[in-house]
Amino acid sequence: MSQPDLIPHLFRTEYRKITAVLSKRFGLEHIEIAQDIASDTFLQASETWGINGLPENPTAWLYVVAKNKAKDYLKRNTLFNEKIAQQITYEQNGAETSGAEIDIDLSDRNITDSQLQMMFAICHPSIPAEAQIGLSLHILCGFGVNEIAAAFLTNKETINKRLFRAREKLRSSQVKIEFPEASEIQNRLENVLTTLYLLFNEGYYASGRDVTLRKDVCLEAVRLTNLLLESKLTSLPPVYALLALMCFHASRFEARIDSEGETVLYEDQDEKLWDEDLIRQGELFLNQSSSGNVLSKYHLEAGIAYFHTIKNDTKEKWESILQLYNQLLINEYSPMAALNRTYALSKANGKEIAIKEAEKLNLTTHHLYHALLGELYTGIDNNKAADHFRKSLDLTNSKADQKVILKKLSAISS
Repeated sequence: MSQPDLIPHLFRTEYRKITAVLSKRFGLEHIEIAQDIASDTFLQASETWGINGLPENPTAWLYVVAKNKAKDYLKRNTLFNEKIAQQITYEQNGAETSGAEIDIDLSDRNITDSQLQMMFAICHPSIPAEAQIGLSLHILCGFGVNEIAAAFLTNKETINKRLFRAREKLRSSQVKIEFPEASEIQNRLENVLTTLYLLFNEGYYASGRDVTLRKDVCLEAVRLTNLLLESKLTSLPPVYALLALMCFHASRFEARIDSEGETVLYEDQDEKLWDEDLIRQGELFLNQSSSGNVLSKYHLEAGIAYFHTIKNDTKEKWESILQLYNQLLINEYSPMAALNRTYALSKANGKEIAIKEAEKLNLTTHHLYHALLGELYTGIDNNKAADHFRKSLDLTNSKADQKVILKKLSAISS
């Protein structure tokens, strides 16, 4: 890989690791210092490698420079405090040492643990879900503020304020970068999984956004979920189920967007573009999730996603999907899950019964509600179908969805 390509690649893969380790070392209240040191490391790499060429081991070079910068900061900070407090000492391994002598542990084990512990800190219940996603993208995934703003379809000022408020809340709540007590893991893990689930959905379902960024968001969610499997504390059935769900969805990623960047609906997808390796990986994770007595929403949604990797349009397939939706709504009701269930109902038992169920939901302010009813009424009452498609068109700001709806309207009129 050439130098112009290597530095952005390493920034994406190593910046987050360096930041997590240094944040753990300095404390969450000094996360900006950790980020500044990590950023300075890559700035120095860009300048030095441009003059001297690539080092033999670029990643090791980054870690050495980051470690030295961190130790320099500790030394300067110690000297500053000594002027005020006369004598500042640090405890390390039972012995008193000066800040300059403290080592920065950038071993593989500490890097993994630091990222996992940072994940639990970021997903603290004291901050809202959208802030957890933003911090995850920024700190754990190495996304810049402009990239996050693009992902949320907002401006960088809004994202900066959101991230600032979230960091301040974590500081005021004195959240530590550490694993929760074993007895609390289950409750706190639920927050982490929810954030990762939303993070993946932010990439996968966000219509009208940059395709490359969307893939990056999804892949980062998969990477962070995989990270949970590296600890015995967090390698639990719901984690395997969430990974299965992500694999099944990601397996159809290439088929969901055509060559012009437009959305391809499920029934029109070319199954030759589905990733069979990811489907098999998802099946493995789904099997591994079956241990224990917990049936989470991720198990049920992974089951639904699995049946969507079977292209054959059979009544048995849709009946299985329908039953999984029924259980999902019993476990955790969601209007969108109920709406999706009516589509499965139409495939299993016909459009007429599905229309009655869909209209009971009365989600009249949501464009997907009208888009589904437009689909269900097509061929039964094309005038009603057209009315619903037009309402859906008025309610959505997504250019991708607008194109799909316009095609449906055109098909009805022709």
